[in-house]
Amino acid sequence: MESFISSVITLALVMDGFGNIPLFITALKKVAPERRKIVLVRELSIAMLIMVLFLFCGKWFLHAFGIHSYSLSIAGGIILFLISIDLVFGKGGDEGSKNDITGEPFIVPLAIPLVAGPAALSLVLIIAAQHSNKLITLGAVVCASIVNSIILMSSFPLSKLLGPRGLAAIERLSGMILILMSVDMILGGIAEFVK
Repeated sequence: MESFISSVITLALVMDGFGNIPLFITALKKVAPERRKIVLVRELSIAMLIMVLFLFCGKWFLHAFGIHSYSLSIAGGIILFLISIDLVFGKGGDEGSKNDITGEPFIVPLAIPLVAGPAALSLVLIIAAQHSNKLITLGAVVCASIVNSIILMSSFPLSKLLGPRGLAAIERLSGMILILMSVDMILGGIAEFVK
């Protein structure tokens, strides 16, 4: 049960719902207000389906490319660490390219890479490699997706309520927690390699 809760929390933090609120608002500004929820549900469903696909194909992917679980753990920890540094100290220079969206977004950039990005997908692969029970892991992916969906479905009211400073504070707090989790993943991978 503890590993399930840990997987849900880590995956929800990696999906970065609060950090994605400004990007989602920007992407949906040109979409008619009555279509926004439909577009959000569609994009979040696509992102969850992609993560579920990675969950069930993860072991095959690892075996096909000869990747060991400790390599994935170390690589995923490094990716998480870089993302968390970005969350703590502010977004990098590629933010503008994500914001240049015309019309109604479809799959890119909302589903991929903002929700089901490289860090989330590699974390799903790590979770799949670490746990033999696929139902528990599937539950973790679904629960984390639901948490992320609730945050992003509330993006317009939340951005007004919290304001830019409130969103930045939550994003930095998430980043600090992710730094600790990424270091733990790297050390776990190194320990597994040493064994």
